[in-house]
Amino acid sequence: MAELAEDLVELTPVGRLPVGTRARILVIRGGRELVRRLLGLGIRIGSEVDVLHRRSRGVVLASGDTRIALGGDIAEKLLAEPLPQAPPEPERS
Repeated sequence: MAELAEDLVELTPVGRLPVGTRARILVIRGGRELVRRLLGLGIRIGSEVDVLHRRSRGVVLASGDTRIALGGDIAEKLLAEPLPQAPPEPERS
């Protein structure tokens, strides 16, 4: 049982992630219609997104070159794993 606990990942709704966070979508808590709508926007399980803005419960995500605004209800249904931040690249002179 202890081995299973090590494999668990902390999942957070994207609407609760801080601005600037990069995350991977791991769960979509919704029916086929919601999954289909999100696929049309370029969001699927395994997608990596960046949180750009938050307002109230809504959120604006970046997925590649695409920006996606989601209302609070949908943002709460997307569970994501926050990813480690990449270290800043050194300045070149």
